[in-house]
Amino acid sequence: MAELRTEEEQVEALKRWWKDNGMALVAGVVLAAAGLLGWNAWQGYQANQAEAASLRYQQLIGLASQSTLDEAGLAEAQRLVDEITDNHGRTLYADLSRLIEARLAVEAGDRVAARAVLGDLVQGSDDAYVGDLARLRLARLQLADDEPQAALETLGSELGESLAAQRAELRGDAQLALGEVDEARRAYRDALSLAERHGQALYGVQLKLDDLGQEGADQ
Repeated sequence: MAELRTEEEQVEALKRWWKDNGMALVAGVVLAAAGLLGWNAWQGYQANQAEAASLRYQQLIGLASQSTLDEAGLAEAQRLVDEITDNHGRTLYADLSRLIEARLAVEAGDRVAARAVLGDLVQGSDDAYVGDLARLRLARLQLADDEPQAALETLGSELGESLAAQRAELRGDAQLALGEVDEARRAYRDALSLAERHGQALYGVQLKLDDLGQEGADQ
């Protein structure tokens, strides 16, 4: 009888526990299931978004890779850029599409628009490499627009190692345009040294350095 009573007490205790906690347990299970379903749904949504962004970006690359684009092609490219940035603005595809937008603007002769796009990327890109690449391209445009001092200011920040040699070369170009020959020579030497260190090919820099000769070398 003692064993039976103990079992009855256990059953009664379970009944009381279920009465006090059962609904909370059910709610917890339901919430957990809903959370899992919600997470899976969110993951599926993210995957679909990434796939859509990738598809649009590939379409943009296909257009941008053409040797020439007529007005209709440029308009379609801009539409794709806008779609990617509007619908997938927090992805890397958005920043990459804006780099293409800037290049197409240059090819169309609109350097003002290109510089605006690149300036936005320098300030706002979450990807360090994209931001550095935009900084280099902006400096090149500033040099092309005969603004070497602005280019030097744009290149003032250190860049990642993979772009350091290109930065040094552009600094040399800007300093040479300002008449700072010794500084330009040092920048070109830095560019060659950095390129060799990272196993990169940097064409034309040795010719620039040779053109400057040895006069006024490092002090």
